[in-house]
Amino acid sequence: MIEILPPAIILLVGAGLVGLTRGYLRDAIVLLAPLITIWAVWQVPEGVTLSMSFINYQIEPIEGNAVRRLFALIFSTMAFVGGIYAFRQASRLELSAAYAYAAGAIGVAFAGDLITLFLFWEMMAIFSTVIVWCGGTLSSSRAGMRYAIMHVLGGVILMAGIAGVAIQTGSIDIRALQAEDFSTWLILIGLLVNAAAPPVSAWLADAYPEATPSGAVFLSAFTTKTAVLALILLFPGDPILIGVGIYMIFYGIIYALLENDARRILAYSIVNQVGFMVCAIGIGTELALNGAAAHAVAHIVYKALLFMSAGVVLYRTGKRKCTDLGGLFRTMPLSCACGIVGALSISSFPLTSGFTTKTLISEAAIVEGFALIYFL
Repeated sequence: MIEILPPAIILLVGAGLVGLTRGYLRDAIVLLAPLITIWAVWQVPEGVTLSMSFINYQIEPIEGNAVRRLFALIFSTMAFVGGIYAFRQASRLELSAAYAYAAGAIGVAFAGDLITLFLFWEMMAIFSTVIVWCGGTLSSSRAGMRYAIMHVLGGVILMAGIAGVAIQTGSIDIRALQAEDFSTWLILIGLLVNAAAPPVSAWLADAYPEATPSGAVFLSAFTTKTAVLALILLFPGDPILIGVGIYMIFYGIIYALLENDARRILAYSIVNQVGFMVCAIGIGTELALNGAAAHAVAHIVYKALLFMSAGVVLYRTGKRKCTDLGGLFRTMPLSCACGIVGALSISSFPLTSGFTTKTLISEAAIVEGFALIYFL
């Protein structure tokens, strides 16, 4: 069965059913759809397991390897965890869009050709925009429109690059990219838009805090991490990514330090943490790429924990500014404890996942002579 039906389609069907059903049936689908998807991800073998012809090109919607399965597994797991978190808070539209958004991320993870990657990439853009709009306020509507415009721009650039590669090489295989080719540069730029790289980093902190508490959890998990995976697959060892990543590290931390809104702080810190992943991809050694993948997985987990904690505080108190909050450990001890765990991990405190994964990146940097990245 798995050789016929991609795991992304399973969750996409679940997304549709979540939007169409009610009551206990809907609740069951919310839980079962991502669990079945997790099982399907585990069944994907090495190599291309599904292939078909389209015009003169070979479409390969399922290609499995270790890093693809790793990302697909964490994406499907986050769909399950996010679904539980959103169980009673999210609207049917938001939860349906969130599952479709996660399905797009899983589709990108297993895409063996550029057309499949692009189609799932744009599916993510559409449904993540819907999630922002589900914030239900005027500011979320405006932020969602700006978010959509930015991702349409990135999608057009990506599509132009893919078209150029297809015309020049006669292939849409992911391995058909040619170094220093203009079309390849366009693809790189299109991917970096989703990674919130400069000069378009601002869209992330503009949009994510305007979503609902549950919507922000989903948004934090997928868009930037699929960009990281795509960069691992398409541009490992590209030195320009080192400079881009260093910029993102400083950009994210500086703006986070200047911010007072708790969820905007978390949004800026996403840019900061993705910067470490982009640097590691630019280094391009096996250790560095393993560090980038591991840090992406760890970041999805602890960032979700932080957004969940912030969402609970927002839901309970109605306050977003850090200066308006105080005494949370006394009034909300569990949420505060979860926030502390996430904060320790993002700070690379010893014995946390963030410490372990950043150590991999730092070790790879020092071995290759990138002392600045090591000390960051």
